Amino acid sequence: MLVCGLGNFLFIATLTRYKKLRNLTNLLIANLAISDFLVAVVCCPFLVDYYVVKKLSWNHGLVMCASVNYLQTVSLYVSTNALLAIAVDRYMAIVHPLRPRMKYQTAYMVITGVWIIPVLIAAPSAYFASETTYGSTSTNPKVFCAQIWPVEKISRELWFKSVPGFQTEQIRKRLRCRRKTVMVLIAILTLYILCWAPYYAYTILRDFHPTIITREKNSLVAFYVIECIAMSNSMINTFCFVSVKNNTVKYLKKIVLLRWRSTYAPNKTVDEMDMRTFSVPVTEEIECIHLR
Repeated sequence: MLVCGLGNFLFIATLTRYKKLRNLTNLLIANLAISDFLVAVVCCPFLVDYYVVKKLSWNHGLVMCASVNYLQTVSLYVSTNALLAIAVDRYMAIVHPLRPRMKYQTAYMVITGVWIIPVLIAAPSAYFASETTYGSTSTNPKVFCAQIWPVEKISRELWFKSVPGFQTEQIRKRLRCRRKTVMVLIAILTLYILCWAPYYAYTILRDFHPTIITREKNSLVAFYVIECIAMSNSMINTFCFVSVKNNTVKYLKKIVLLRWRSTYAPNKTVDEMDMRTFSVPVTEEIECIHLR
């Protein structure tokens, strides 16, 4: 904390004192230094008191709880944006050395965006910061300070809450279809992670630690298996989509059946075949794939 605060303060003071140091790269680095300095001076003392001194007990009020969480989030986003801007600037300087450098007016606009975007995006972190008392409230009460997002509450309301009023069979079927669609989407996301995580883990090890993965037969076989698992994700997605009753499957059956009847029953008109094939009750037209 001391090294971070003092080091960043000296860099900012030096950059402010000497105009010769104010080139584009140093201006972008200054944003990184300012965000780190704010964390070291404002956030770290309260966090040390919270985690070390008081042992997970917050005694500074809700306003400071929200402020510390907000500044932490802003600093994280500012650091990310500043590093991205520095990377783009270095890329342009190395790959396109003959092109003119970024103008200072453009740099100031980039710096403004580096700060304005995190300030706006981090607002929910202050809004959802709250204090929660836990433990024995009479002898040794402790106050928990953190961001508590109501995701669980929202999910519970959407999943288990019943629609008020009389529910027809059509409404109940629509609710069942929506829940089934949510489960399928969760399964698709989970399977995507499970299929592609080994592939990217292997790629990172191969690129950054080539000595761990040798070019022997076993390593190649492992790579082929991992790549097959990753490629199979596309097939798995197809099965997941087909498992939900949707218009795609229905109209695919329609095309196949119409093609078969046009071949073996030429006397039947297309309209007659269409009416006979798809004369289903209205309640059967609730499609699970529609999310509204």
